[in-house]
Amino acid sequence: METLLRDLRYGFRMLLKRPGFTVVAVVALALGIGANTRFFTVVNAVMLRPLPYADPARLVSAESVKLDQSAA
Repeated sequence: METLLRDLRYGFRMLLKRPGFTVVAVVALALGIGANTRFFTVVNAVMLRPLPYADPARLVSAESVKLDQSAA
């Protein structure tokens, strides 16, 4: 545990020594965490949650089909 605390203090000192690198690292982490959060939120909403209907298996899809006039 003492080694971990010593390593954390050393890392913190190095981050304070190089503020440019610290800003880039924090921004990169923030963008990565934000992108992952957004991706998994969309996946959860679209693919994992059940449809908000009583019997979603009975839903059907209707589409318009244009008949070929030259075949007649």
